[in-house]
Amino acid sequence: MHDTQQQRRLTVLSGPSGVGKSTVVAHLRGQHPDVWLSVSATTRKPRPGEVDGVQYHFVDDEQFDKLIAADELLEWAEFAGNRYGTPRQPVLDRQAADAATLLEIELEGARQIRRAMPDALLVFLAPPSWDELVRRLVGRGTESPEVIERRLAQAKVELAAESEFDVTLVNTSVEDVSRELLALMNVS
Repeated sequence: MHDTQQQRRLTVLSGPSGVGKSTVVAHLRGQHPDVWLSVSATTRKPRPGEVDGVQYHFVDDEQFDKLIAADELLEWAEFAGNRYGTPRQPVLDRQAADAATLLEIELEGARQIRRAMPDALLVFLAPPSWDELVRRLVGRGTESPEVIERRLAQAKVELAAESEFDVTLVNTSVEDVSRELLALMNVS
């Protein structure tokens, strides 16, 4: 009976930079487009192929400051010199509609969600190994050596936070992780 099932929990996917969060989410949504993915606001400039309102809502620093001041962000954090945040109202609307809702955010944002919405399910996406994570970060080819160094240092901090999460999934296969994540979200 569907009506006796508890309301779907907000699912938060986090993990170190370069672990493959975006790839997993893209695959998952390809299989299940009904899973709603929150679109973050960011002060970062678009990468080639990114579209405003699809991958991110691209805003400038002044617009981001206004979102914070108006308490319109569920969480926000600065990462690699840019700010990222989750618009509050769309998430609350989807939760109220009992929709499968997914946030893909960085560690600090996940911690803020834990405080703001204690019943959210926090999922940590871990790399198969440190060497593999380094290979992915360096292999991206989109960042300068300084940014890569910053990201690697940050990744060490992020990996150390794994115990703060409810569940860990190791990203050995995008298909496997997507399937496991859908199961955690009660999406069949």
